[in-house]
Amino acid sequence: MEKEGYLAAGYNYIAVDDCWLEKKRDANKRMVADRQRFPSGIKALADYVHGKGLKFGIYQDYGTKTCAGYPGVLGYEEIDVKTFAEWEVDYIKLDGCNVDTSQFDTGYPAFGKLLNETGRPILYSCSWPAYQDNPNYTSIAKNCNLWRNYRDIQDSWTSVKNIMQWFAKNQDELVKYAGPGHWNDPDMLIIGNFGLSLDQARVQMAVWSILAAPLLMSVDLATIRPEFKEVLLNEDIIAVDQDPLGKQGLRVWNGSDCEIWNRELGDGSYAIAFVNLREDGAPFTLQASFDNMKIPKQIYKVKDLYKDEKNVLCDLKDKFETRINPTGLY
Repeated sequence: MEKEGYLAAGYNYIAVDDCWLEKKRDANKRMVADRQRFPSGIKALADYVHGKGLKFGIYQDYGTKTCAGYPGVLGYEEIDVKTFAEWEVDYIKLDGCNVDTSQFDTGYPAFGKLLNETGRPILYSCSWPAYQDNPNYTSIAKNCNLWRNYRDIQDSWTSVKNIMQWFAKNQDELVKYAGPGHWNDPDMLIIGNFGLSLDQARVQMAVWSILAAPLLMSVDLATIRPEFKEVLLNEDIIAVDQDPLGKQGLRVWNGSDCEIWNRELGDGSYAIAFVNLREDGAPFTLQASFDNMKIPKQIYKVKDLYKDEKNVLCDLKDKFETRINPTGLY
């Protein structure tokens, strides 16, 4: 991440997921890192990460056990938060397995309060709404920095597409709670693994950026293929994701098994993704009107953020036409 441009591009956290713990706490009821996987302990790992100019994140669960069966924080919240602060953790994901979900409405805010009381800036990622049928997003947005809304992503196009459809279906409710410091989280980028073609990887990167999603890579950066690395390091699309206005975008049109996603940016421009969900064997020609794209009718400078072509002055008149690869986008 440091040497190959990811840190410079804006990826500045490294987070360890579940299974980092020993199965039992020590005699003082403190968490213990797996002695074989982390023989020097978590503080030494955090120090190493910080020495590279990165921030360090870790996983826990607001339950008796984590989702994989390791010790959870329930009943040990104060000592665990103190431990995380002593380890100089910068990011905590708190999952929601092995606990009555009715406790979330008080438990997640209480844990966040303990984090704040340490005096250490710690990004707080909650899984609170992913486990509830009618989550209280007003409280979630007040108490969490980001939150998982939906089920875990899998390494497949079907999973990416299902998450996109769920966000589109629920967008009118979700967008009200997204903004600087508090974000909806559709889960990790799976770009560069086995489940997505290059076109599909470009779809995930673009739509996640329009959703103002936290961009968390989940891939072996030592073996990633150059074309997928290029997608992850696309500075124009990262700039869309990190736009300071912080306004989450929307799916504004769907038809013919295609979709248009639109995000208004702080400089008055628009990021638009034309997505082809069709799986037939040829590019599909999509014609989109200003009404379809939900943008004012005027003359625009249009830039293809993947091809990095020069800005072109376009009089769109009453429609914009493009050909899109199957399960790809423009």
